Amino acid sequence: MSSKFKNSIRNRLLLYLPLLLLFISVFNEFDLNYLNYQYFSFNFPFILIFYWSLKRIETLGYGYIFIAGMFNDSVLGFPIGISSLTYLIICGFAAYLKNITLRPNKFKDWFYFLFTILFANSVNYFLLILFFALEVNYYEILGNIIFTFLLYYIFAYFFDIYGKILARIRA
Repeated sequence: MSSKFKNSIRNRLLLYLPLLLLFISVFNEFDLNYLNYQYFSFNFPFILIFYWSLKRIETLGYGYIFIAGMFNDSVLGFPIGISSLTYLIICGFAAYLKNITLRPNKFKDWFYFLFTILFANSVNYFLLILFFALEVNYYEILGNIIFTFLLYYIFAYFFDIYGKILARIRA
């Protein structure tokens, strides 16, 4: 009985691992700034939200994504709702791609992800500059977009492996 209970807990943790990663990355604002590389940062929540919204939205859910955006705003000191809007824009683009795609292709998804983060960051920083008069360093934003785009393909590969492990456990 206890081994079945332990397997059940392990399976639940594996099932909700993307959600845990989302909240951990939002609370920590994971961007590797402590390595003293001036422009090396990437937005892991963007990668996570886009991939899981494209593949299996039931893993994250729009409500959890919205709440994660609220926490991200409070951690970063942004006005409440800006990150939630950005995350939901990414979800919308991923849902659109999921609905129009006949044959999924990781390479095409990767370039669509570039378009998605360009649009989402444009809306995000347009609102921050126009309504809230925050100063923005465009070189940091450009570096963040480039590294987020480049690292998406690598993380998508690992998420695919994770998805196969999860499918094997469910079967």
